[in-house]
Amino acid sequence: MQAIDLLLSRSSQPRLEAPAPAGEALENIIQAGFRAPDHKCLSPWRFVVCQGEGLVRLGSIFKASAESKNADTKVIERASQLPLRAPMVIVGICEYKQCDGVPRVEQIASAACALSAMQMAAVAQGFQGVWRTGAYAQDDFVKDAFGCSEHDEIMGFLYLGSSTLTPREKAKKVIDDFVEFWD
Repeated sequence: MQAIDLLLSRSSQPRLEAPAPAGEALENIIQAGFRAPDHKCLSPWRFVVCQGEGLVRLGSIFKASAESKNADTKVIERASQLPLRAPMVIVGICEYKQCDGVPRVEQIASAACALSAMQMAAVAQGFQGVWRTGAYAQDDFVKDAFGCSEHDEIMGFLYLGSSTLTPREKAKKVIDDFVEFWD
């Protein structure tokens, strides 16, 4: 797949099944994340790859979070099943590092770029994925379970796997609706 085609056709694919990336493909995905823009080479990120029992463990964290908030029974039951929607979930975390000249927002952007690059690397190798955030990404209980400090952020959960479905085509946006040209 040509890089420009990949970038112009990117679309989330939420219906995922085995196989998940493994071996060299998974290493390529992680290395692509490491190539994200990174002012002063701080590497303000950490990734947790969940598969097999790791997905069950992630689901247990979501369930415990829902229980801690006295959520509705259906929400609690569903919480443990969320990670099982794909054979792999990569948790992307921005680990903020105090550094003059590199504000927190820039480090968050760097970690987000890393996660985006990882999704693109997966698609480039024939896999599909969806980057999910939602309440659990912002939840203090979940952040604590991943050892996040008060300045860290969970950027999201990158669900990866394979799909026989054709990704939905997105409508092309009109450039002038979003871009100003200063000549």
